[in-house]
Amino acid sequence: QVHLEESGGGWVQPGGSLRLSCTTNTTFFNIVTMGWYRQAPLKQRELVASITWGETIKYSDSVKGRFIISEDRAKPAVYLQMNSLESDDTAVYFCYIEESGLNRYYDYWGQGTQVTVSS
Repeated sequence: QVHLEESGGGWVQPGGSLRLSCTTNTTFFNIVTMGWYRQAPLKQRELVASITWGETIKYSDSVKGRFIISEDRAKPAVYLQMNSLESDDTAVYFCYIEESGLNRYYDYWGQGTQVTVSS
């Protein structure tokens, strides 16, 4: 089975920073996308940032300029540096990896790590 392990979540004051990490011992051969989603209470899960084919980077408009995504496709691992955190960033953050299979794509998710931004 595929297991993605997230770490780095916690509590921080507004304006502070956190760095999330996602690692796995699973060997992937055809990674398409690595990234991060988040889900706040009573809200839908939303894309935060992603890297596709190690080249194309996408950010949610709400985090652009504040968050930085990076990856190590060889490990593999994906990271999210979160700066200038705001109360609205409070959510459970989920790592995900998308892999290309024979005739379809496969999505794998971490268990989530809580990020709480408050004074």
